[in-house]
Amino acid sequence: MAKRIALVTGASGGIGSACARELAKRGYTVLLHANRGLHAAKELADELCAAGMDAHAFGCDLADSDAVSAMCEEILRLYHHVDAMVLCAGVSHTGLLTDMTDEQWRRVMDVNVSGSFYLIRALAPGMVSRRDGSIVTISSMWGRSGASCEAAYSASKAALIGLTQALAKELGPSGVRVNCIAPGVIDTRMMDEHSEETKQLLAEETPLGRLGTGEDVARAAAFLLSDDASFITGQVLGVDGGYL
Repeated sequence: MAKRIALVTGASGGIGSACARELAKRGYTVLLHANRGLHAAKELADELCAAGMDAHAFGCDLADSDAVSAMCEEILRLYHHVDAMVLCAGVSHTGLLTDMTDEQWRRVMDVNVSGSFYLIRALAPGMVSRRDGSIVTISSMWGRSGASCEAAYSASKAALIGLTQALAKELGPSGVRVNCIAPGVIDTRMMDEHSEETKQLLAEETPLGRLGTGEDVARAAAFLLSDDASFITGQVLGVDGGYL
């Protein structure tokens, strides 16, 4: 049986790299996307290949439609199709809405929302033609409830939830499933701007009493991609330790 092929975006980040490792362990050929972290993604791909797994790194700025199209063309040239996608890539911005520039707003929306749109537009037709495929978007608990001083980030992550649920209905008749994960406070580099005291406070505010890990999200994503979730689509799974 041929290996299933999964594209993981933002594979140099904490959640993306954990997803890539988890899917590789489960026998997927993993295509690791990164932009500024392309070197790290290539190192991870080399590490997985050295361990006998299949992996390949690709780079592009997801905010650039032409660059995404070129990357997808290269992927299809090499692999012919993609069976699964985990769309982890994202950027954040903290600050008052009234202090945000147009450029800062556009960057958050272009990477977090438009990038996912460009990728799905390019790769979903192959899933539809094969009547098989699964897509997992990575939103945030702030996409469900909103966060003060993170208006653009919250809006972008809410948009991902809407995109997920619309595509679940649009692609479902063709056998393609689309689900979303809304992580809580996950201990990745995105948390580096916070002090240890703040991290401890966030852990205490989480009913399970700890911060999440990239592996927590990765295992949820692997489940949603798997045949065990074959009758699940259009859902938003909170991996937040009960925070919301």
